Amino acid sequence: MKDFEIRKSNLDEFKTAISWAHAEGWNPGHDDLPPFFAADRNGFLMGYLKGEPISSISVVRYDDNYGFLGFYIVHPDHRGKGYGIATWNAGLAYLDGCTIGLDGVVEQQDNYKKSGFEFAGRTIRYAGVPDHDGAASGVHEISPVAGTHMDAVLEFDGKCFPANRSDFLHHWLNPGDDSRRHSFVAMRDGSLSGYATIRKCQEGYKIGPLFAVAPDAARSLFNACCAVAEPGAQVIIDVPESNTEAIVMAKAHGLEPVFETARMYRGTHPQLETQRIFGSTTLELG
Repeated sequence: MKDFEIRKSNLDEFKTAISWAHAEGWNPGHDDLPPFFAADRNGFLMGYLKGEPISSISVVRYDDNYGFLGFYIVHPDHRGKGYGIATWNAGLAYLDGCTIGLDGVVEQQDNYKKSGFEFAGRTIRYAGVPDHDGAASGVHEISPVAGTHMDAVLEFDGKCFPANRSDFLHHWLNPGDDSRRHSFVAMRDGSLSGYATIRKCQEGYKIGPLFAVAPDAARSLFNACCAVAEPGAQVIIDVPESNTEAIVMAKAHGLEPVFETARMYRGTHPQLETQRIFGSTTLELG
């Protein structure tokens, strides 16, 4: 295509894609990009027409076997002209040889199937001003994530995510004093029973991930997350439909379903302990 170029984006350039995502109603977090780029700084592409950005895609390659696709956006002024499929193909080429995951909105799922993606399960977004008592279960001790927890967190995460994402998690869980992101662990009898993160977004807060061995640990982590949100603020959590206990938890705290996506894979479907997944990390990076 004349005057159209797709190239790797740096963090500052990709802020444009964040603004597009916000315009699409995807509600990204305020401080998402540093940990996203820590996962794979080469996995963010943008398309430029005559030097102006018009398309984006993220294709984070966690290792040689697994990657995740997100931020597939074409500016509304340039849709239907072939720039999107060119950007899509460039992203898939970067992830060649990997199983690829994505969270697809309803209207795009048939298109993803044409590229070899298969349905694995629905993710339901629950949102609302939560009812919570701020209390942890008596058998679980809740505390902020510290460096001493990281080995246990990474081991736990490996049961809920298809690849080692230590670079991402070190940044996601330890953002610094000025971040609008908070992370907690649940401990029982000296062992990790779950962990969770809540972050400030363009609108309200999102919880993700929320991984736990059992519903009582998940509820304790949920309460800890909600306790750091501004009073009266909306809280959002993306729940795998297959985890019925997670749905019960969201509804019990007054959240309602507002949106859905489909987790889809091209390649081997990962075998995960889905009953530990009470809230997905992000719809952009899996």
